[in-house]
Amino acid sequence: MLKRKLLALAVSGAMVASLFAGCGAAGNKVQNFDEAKTVKIGVIQPITGNLAMYGTKTRDAIQLAVDEINAKGGVKGKQIELVVEDDENKPEKTLNAFTKLVSQDKVAAIIGSLGSTCTLSINQQAQQRKVVLITPSATNDTITEAGKYIFRACFNDSFQGLVLAKFAFEELKGKNAALLFDTTNDYSKGIKENFKKKFEEMGGKIVAEESYSGGDKDFKAQLTKIKGTNPDVLFIPDYYSTIQYLAPQVKSVGITAPMMGADGWDEATSTADTSVVGAYYSNHYSPDADDKDVKEFVAKFKEKYKTDSNALAALGYDAAYILAEAIDRAASFDSDKIQEEMMKTNRKFVTGTISYNDKRNPVKSAVINKIDSKDGKLAATYITTVNP
Repeated sequence: MLKRKLLALAVSGAMVASLFAGCGAAGNKVQNFDEAKTVKIGVIQPITGNLAMYGTKTRDAIQLAVDEINAKGGVKGKQIELVVEDDENKPEKTLNAFTKLVSQDKVAAIIGSLGSTCTLSINQQAQQRKVVLITPSATNDTITEAGKYIFRACFNDSFQGLVLAKFAFEELKGKNAALLFDTTNDYSKGIKENFKKKFEEMGGKIVAEESYSGGDKDFKAQLTKIKGTNPDVLFIPDYYSTIQYLAPQVKSVGITAPMMGADGWDEATSTADTSVVGAYYSNHYSPDADDKDVKEFVAKFKEKYKTDSNALAALGYDAAYILAEAIDRAASFDSDKIQEEMMKTNRKFVTGTISYNDKRNPVKSAVINKIDSKDGKLAATYITTVNP
């Protein structure tokens, strides 16, 4: 009798496990599109924490796009309903947010997360559970390699590293470069490697390669070593939250080479001091561009939220439109149908004309900005656009 009971429990457990696995394999079990009252879309962003300035503006821009879409009739007559989760830029919280959105909220798709490390914590899960995921701003090359349901609205690290290396070598005439990066940050490591590869291919030399860990605020030991190598450029691929502490120390140790960064430097003009003046960084668009779509977005965001937008906000806005338009064309919550329509994306958005290659990476341009001081305030000045 005991053996029979144990066998029955084992069979029952196996059936439950099989059923759970089946749900994962079948994807996100949302209700039928025709029966749904709204189109639920999940959003994962760092609303609090060290990247909150990015996360809140990205969330607000996504909401701005959704408000516009809903005002025009929504998706096949259904209003979009956003379900926003705060991951604080912590991978474990990103995973918890993803699980809640899929299992509890039954969202049709997800926009998120913001950074590469957090997005890498959920991209495999999204692929396995057949949940369409579009990150507005995570640039690490490997993110979309998880599979066909994973997209991004931004260019990836390979392109960004190439753009910066070419600019350093050709425009700044830099032959010797020093690298300073965060070993705990996939974003920082990825762009560093791509910059290094391209810079050396062009004939440049890496004279120093120093590192630190996320959260560090004292960089003088690394910078003193770098100063001794007399670099022509100092490349620091990290976020504004680190640059505000790092840049003053670059100047204090006597390094005069121009600093360079990637899109994570956006908002450094809001948080750093004048030590960043003269630095260059790549970005996804310039708010100063003479472009109708850019001007309209910048004005609408300012009017609604009483603050300036940034590049990641523009990417969030574009990501919301890309996803909503795909669901509208699919007229379905079926992940495969949404994925197929995402792949057909091919039009101009705020951050440029976007179409997708076979890795679901957008083919789009990048801009180079320089930080200047204007009327006593820091400002990013548009320098040039680099096409793929």
